[in-house]
This record gives sequence, structure tokens and C-alpha cells, in this order.
Amino acid sequence: MPRVHIKTYGCQMNERDTEQVSQMFVERGYTMTARDEDADVVLINTCSVRDQAEQKALGKMGMVRRRRIPLVTGFMGCMAQSRGSELVDKANVDLVVGTQKYHRVVDYVDEIIRAKEAKQMDDERFSIVDVEEETASQNTIRDHTLKEKQASAFVSIMQGCNMKCTFCIVPYTRGGERGRPIADIVEEVKRLADRGVKEVTLLGQIVNLYGRHEFPAVDGKSPFVQLLEAVHEVPGIQRIRFTSPHPIGYKKDLIEAFTYLPKLAEHVHLPVQSGSDAILKRMHRPYTAARFTELVERIRSARPGIAVTTDVIVGFPGETEEHYLETRQMFENIRFDNAFVFRYSKRRGTPAADMDDAIQVPERVKEERNQDLLGVVNRIALPMYDALVGQEVEILCEGPSKTNEERLTGRTGSNRIVVFDGNPERHVGEMFKVRIAEAGHFTLFGDPVLHA
Repeated sequence: MPRVHIKTYGCQMNERDTEQVSQMFVERGYTMTARDEDADVVLINTCSVRDQAEQKALGKMGMVRRRRIPLVTGFMGCMAQSRGSELVDKANVDLVVGTQKYHRVVDYVDEIIRAKEAKQMDDERFSIVDVEEETASQNTIRDHTLKEKQASAFVSIMQGCNMKCTFCIVPYTRGGERGRPIADIVEEVKRLADRGVKEVTLLGQIVNLYGRHEFPAVDGKSPFVQLLEAVHEVPGIQRIRFTSPHPIGYKKDLIEAFTYLPKLAEHVHLPVQSGSDAILKRMHRPYTAARFTELVERIRSARPGIAVTTDVIVGFPGETEEHYLETRQMFENIRFDNAFVFRYSKRRGTPAADMDDAIQVPERVKEERNQDLLGVVNRIALPMYDALVGQEVEILCEGPSKTNEERLTGRTGSNRIVVFDGNPERHVGEMFKVRIAEAGHFTLFGDPVLHA
């Protein structure tokens, strides 16, 4: 059977989708390979959040085809969804599959291979393009390929987003919100726990609004909180995370869940995007800076010591120096544990892309604000790491460190990376305490704690 290589760009949702497609190839008898040079089928799972991600995917495919032309080449994911058949001409690929058709990929590859082997193609440019919507496609991302001693796994609970933020392409590439049944998700988590998984991350484009259109509230609890409670009861699961939430999804019931569900990790990622009310309104974000700040205070009160991280965009169309300084001051006030700072990137098909050129912020100004805000984040957050030196923290060991395979790495409940010298047979896949000896740049270093 042919060998398959899938290169993934983008978010955890893309990683999870790639895992599902890979598992389906394996079940069909294909062999997965880590090197595109060794593959007969080369697919790229794409991202469209920023132009750079699209250019990387196109560049990667061009490099693959210049080296040699595999039997089948194709794009999956968000760029495939937004560009469709345009990619066939632009990149000369055989297959373009959108975000609601991942479960069709193996069938389409089979079809292309059969056609090529039978020489049934009258045109070398024969291709398959499928970017149509499909009912219940969210229920097809449910299978896992686990590595040995893998203790953490992503679980897709929904697809799509209805928020229509003016800078975001996701509603147009992933479609509207569609949630999976709670029972199906819990059954998937149970199967993972039976295979040794101790931590699950629930995934959705707007994860904390899961099920709001499909399932009723019960006893004042939203479908998402009902799901958290059900996953919390799964034996063997020791830690629960979720991403990516929206501030408006943090209702009273979800905040209270942090007070009585101890398996919920002491970390929330809460994208603010801007600290200026004028820019938030332009972004179509339905909250003010004051309401966001109050929300962080309520979350921190519910779970003292919880880590709060965020996403922010600088240089959004119309952002003046005064608007930027409002964002800067919010960061000074809230004191995030970390933040991902992005320069605004125009995305074709989004409302912001059509905003008047006169209010576009120059790239030089975007970069200045980006670097300035990163400086604020580092000045506030890095001392939080220094404060952990000498303390014991509990981690889940994930495996070898990405920067030094001779050492192991894990994450705390607050999502801080810890690197240490350990025994892979003993430590990988396990939860235990590490005494912190040193703090680096958003990385902690320590030694496992030995108890009598």
C-alpha cells in the first residue's frame, strides 16, 4: 500500500483533524511516514488565520513537487475550504478537501490512485475538489492514534463559530457552530482513559459556547458545564483543559465550575484581542475592557492562583496610539501570566479586509507596538516564573524535551513548561512533583521529588 505524509499547519484543531485522517489511512492499510521524501501521498492540512500560514503551505507544496511529484498531492483544511478549486490551478494538486470533509479524504485518495493506475484520466490535471457543507461532520472526528505512554490527548467537541469577529476567517472556513452529543464525547474520553491518557483538552473554535443551539440547560447549567461534569467523572482522567474559549462564554455556571471540579486545570486562555472599547467594537467583540477585566477578577476569585493567558492583536484598522495605550494599560493592570501578541494581518473574505485603506496601520507601527507590548508581557510574566524557584509543582510528563532530547519535559496545571533530567521508562506519561531549581524564558527547570 502507498505511504502517506501529512504536514500540519495551524491550531490544535488542525492537529486533531490530521490525527483523525491519519488513523483512517492506517485502518485502510496505508503506512504513515514522517518524511515527505518517502511518501507516495503528500497532503498538507492548512491554516488561514494569517497570510503567512497560507504562504508556508503553498511554499511547502511547491518544494515537494520540485523535488519529485508524488502519486497524489493535496490540501486539506481552512485554506482548502476558502480557496477551493483555485488551488488546483495555483499549486497543481490532485485533491482539495474542506473542513467538513476530512472523513472523505481516504476515499478520495483511493479514487485518484485507482484512476491513475487504470490510466483513466484524459487530462493530467484531473482532480477532486470537495468543500461542500456536510451535516453531522463534527461527529466524524472521534478516533485517536496514540504514541506509547501518551498521557495527554485532544478531544474535538464541536466545529464552527457563529461570532463573526471582523478580523477572523474561521466562521467562513469552519462554518457555523455544531456540537457533538455529550454521551459520544464522554465515551471517547473513556476510551482514551482506558489506553492510559490522563489529561484531555476539549477543543472547539468557541469551546465554552458548546451545544448552546443543540442542547438544553439543566438545573441552570449550560451544555458545556454539563459536559465538564461528565468528563470529570471519567475514571483515570486527572486533568481537564479546554481551548479556545470566548469571554462571553464565561457565564456564572462555568466560573463556579472552577470551585468544585478539581480536575479542571488551573489555567484559562482568554483572548481579549484589544484593550480599547473603540477597537473592540470595530472588531465586533461584544464586551468592553472593563467587563473583561471584571471577568478575570471573578475567575481568579473562583480559583486562587489560576494562570490567565490571552491573545491580542495590535495594529487593527483604525487603532490610534491612544487606542494602543489603552491596551497597554490593561496589560499593566491585569498582569497576564503570558500573552500571544499578533500584528493585524488582512485576511481575504473578512469584514476587516474591506475597511477603508485610510485607517490601515503602517507595518512599521504594528511592529513597534508588537515589540513594546511583548516587553510589557515579559516584564510582568517572567518574575512569576522566578517566584517558583525552590517550590514543588505537579507536572504531567509528556516525553523528551523539544530542545534537548536527553531531558524530559512536562506541564504544570497552570500550563508552564518544566524541563528535567529523568527516566523515560519511569516518568513519561506520569503525574508527579518536580522541585524547581531554575527559571528561564517561560521555561522552568527542576528535579523530580522523591518521597519516602
